[in-house]
Amino acid sequence: MKPAYKNWMPKGMVCSFAAAAIGCGLVTSILALAMPAGALKTVLLVVFAALTVLFIGVTVWSVLMYRAFSYDGKRQLSRQIIEGIAEQVKVPHGGLCLDVGCGSGALTIACAKRNPKASFIGIDRWGKEYASFSKSLCEDNARAEGVKNVTFEQGDAVRLDFPDGYFDAVMSNYVYHNIPGERQAYLLETLRTLKKGGTFALHDIFSRAKYGDMQAFAQKLRDMGYEKVALIDTTDGKFMKKSEAGWMGLSGSALLLGRK
Repeated sequence: MKPAYKNWMPKGMVCSFAAAAIGCGLVTSILALAMPAGALKTVLLVVFAALTVLFIGVTVWSVLMYRAFSYDGKRQLSRQIIEGIAEQVKVPHGGLCLDVGCGSGALTIACAKRNPKASFIGIDRWGKEYASFSKSLCEDNARAEGVKNVTFEQGDAVRLDFPDGYFDAVMSNYVYHNIPGERQAYLLETLRTLKKGGTFALHDIFSRAKYGDMQAFAQKLRDMGYEKVALIDTTDGKFMKKSEAGWMGLSGSALLLGRK
């Protein structure tokens, strides 16, 4: 049995963009051939031709993204990121770690394999945006990898159903930027569940547009007593090149690391 970690660019989304491009192209053709000449025809032709070009471009971009993220492809960016984060996660024997937004379970399982004497909980809301991701998929992937020190639960990153100081480590990958609102507050909600002395490894698109001043946030954590707080750029060759991050929309990706 082989694990199926799926693709961070859902195939359904790629197909939707392609269908939109084809649909707009067909409308443009019908307008050009069947509609009488006039100002309205000109306006509609311009609008639908522009939409056709736009959706063709988005389709090409999404196909390239799909190929880059594929676990079975040549680039395997998803695997590189997951393994890179997992290298940072160290959980003591008998310890407990939380993965916020576990998706298909890839990060939870990778860390569990590296820390076989610890236990891991992966949570996700598994929304309709990523309908191919589910709790059962995570459990199937764990079985396929022969990993038994993991459990998966439905949960909400905005309001975690765990008490303060519950985990020895917390981690996440590309989660909080997908949630509207005060994203720095979401980070603090995750860190709330961390024990004194526990460690965190949080990877996301920490751009100013999405998060505000993250250097100031890192200093805020230090002022709160957190230790070894570091914000490490992962687009400088660590996980990807800056050129890749640019066209993929991942500029600002970084690892927030530290100890409570």
